[in-house]
Amino acid sequence: MIVVAGGKGQRMGGTLPKQFQLLGERPVLMVTLERLYSMDKTLNIILVLPHEHLGLWDELCLKYEFSVPLVVTEGGNTRFHSVKNGLDAINDDNDVEDAIVGVHDGVRPFVSQRVLDEAYLAAWNNGAVIPMIELNDSLRHIIGGEGASEAVPRDRYRLVQTPQIFRLSLLRRAYEQRYVEAFTDDASVVEAMGERVFAVAGNRENIKLTTPFDMMIANTLIGCSTLLPET
Repeated sequence: MIVVAGGKGQRMGGTLPKQFQLLGERPVLMVTLERLYSMDKTLNIILVLPHEHLGLWDELCLKYEFSVPLVVTEGGNTRFHSVKNGLDAINDDNDVEDAIVGVHDGVRPFVSQRVLDEAYLAAWNNGAVIPMIELNDSLRHIIGGEGASEAVPRDRYRLVQTPQIFRLSLLRRAYEQRYVEAFTDDASVVEAMGERVFAVAGNRENIKLTTPFDMMIANTLIGCSTLLPET
């Protein structure tokens, strides 16, 4: 599992990047990593961090006695380049190209066991899988710059989450492409090769922590004995 944690967290505010801010009593990134490891202790985790955050991460690991086994590698200028560096950090052996690899946002600490299991199984069968959830709110398309808009059918759209799971050989080929701004996640990189990306149902509490409001929700969730019921 490649975990990318390179955001500056400008919308979150505060002096620390969002992945290092406290969720409950531990940094968000540690909560994410510990949750992944608790669900599958066979996961080989590669953490991708910006060069300027490596020292801070080492300090936090000592302070919070962080013990999840992982490999740390430096990120790049964009998420695309950070994931590429994570792929390069995977140790090669005779069977590695048949492996399944996931890419997860370091600031999504609430992925469920069900999503992880279903996504890995579906990726083994189909090659490329992402978790998605339905929209609850109405959706509109903005027309021009004058505030005009039109309704669009929300049942044709989904919100995309991570971890996004792929056959390693497929994802490596995808990341040999030249970077373009349209690459907003791993699925968009794979689709640019003409490959089909399949879906599994995500879990609604698996939010990406981006704003102070997200942190309010996350602190409520972290205080619950269980997360939302799986559907």
